[in-house]
Amino acid sequence: MKLLKFAAAAVIAASTATTALAADFSLRFQSSDPAGNPNFELQQAWAKRVGVLTNDRVNIEMLPVGTIVQHTETQDAVAAGIIDGHITDTSYFTGKDAAFGLIANPVGAYGSPSEMLNFMEYGGGKQLMNELLNPYGLQFIGATTPGLEAFISKVPLNGVEDLKGLKMRAPEGLVQNVFAAAGAAPVNLPGSEVFTALDKGVIDAADYTVFSTNHQQGMHGVAGHPVYPGFHSMPLVEVSMNKATWDTMPADIQAILEMSVRDYARDITAQLSMRDAVAVAEAIADPNITVHNWSAEERAKFRTIARSQWEKVAEKSENAKRVYAVLSAYLKEQGLLAE
Repeated sequence: MKLLKFAAAAVIAASTATTALAADFSLRFQSSDPAGNPNFELQQAWAKRVGVLTNDRVNIEMLPVGTIVQHTETQDAVAAGIIDGHITDTSYFTGKDAAFGLIANPVGAYGSPSEMLNFMEYGGGKQLMNELLNPYGLQFIGATTPGLEAFISKVPLNGVEDLKGLKMRAPEGLVQNVFAAAGAAPVNLPGSEVFTALDKGVIDAADYTVFSTNHQQGMHGVAGHPVYPGFHSMPLVEVSMNKATWDTMPADIQAILEMSVRDYARDITAQLSMRDAVAVAEAIADPNITVHNWSAEERAKFRTIARSQWEKVAEKSENAKRVYAVLSAYLKEQGLLAE
């Protein structure tokens, strides 16, 4: 059944393909973001920049989520050559190996995008990703992230102690487990129900998304005690491609692709951070909203609690155990995790 499904997807892929006249490599990448989303627009800009940097030797067509296959199927589609690459949240593939979930979003690990990007580039994360992806037929090019998610709350939250007994929305899995370990009372609600649940008092807080999006959607109108910068969740968004194709590329093109993703990571984190700054300024000017910023000490307390849950995930596979060891070593070296 799966082979038939992928065969049908291959036909669709062929019908949507575009060929660049002078390109040595014409590639189709599928995103996990929809068309019109700010993230997708920045991904399109990255694809165009690759063409310029390679003097049109590489042409990348960016496709929005669901164009060829579902967002949870892109890893298999890249391996099969149905699409050439993807830009996606690594946690979608946790079902294949718990290590994907742990490296994708080690809840509480990071206090800023730079801490995560430094881990990926210089702290062993890139090597880990290729150890995870290469057996599946993919090559990891680089990492990015939309940034550290803010936290929505109707009640003041100034540290870990304030989480105890807090009725909150959190997705199932590691995020929910960490908040439960911190003493909160997390429940699983779809994102579409967060605003209504806050407004009606079903929950008092929520893990949702970045500050500017929360603000734009009116969340702070019903929950006037946001925590910013956030202290918990920051997803890893991978840029990876078919390994067989990667291996045929000359070294200069490989280097340009890696460099371009580093630039793209800076681009998206800077632009979304700027949007957050505007939204935060608007929130601070509103007498009905109080923005809370946790101290380094409180963030460290939460990270210590989260670590106990990382350890549980680490026991689920040898790869997850390896991710836990390398990540913990990096956080300790950087003074972000107590011994």
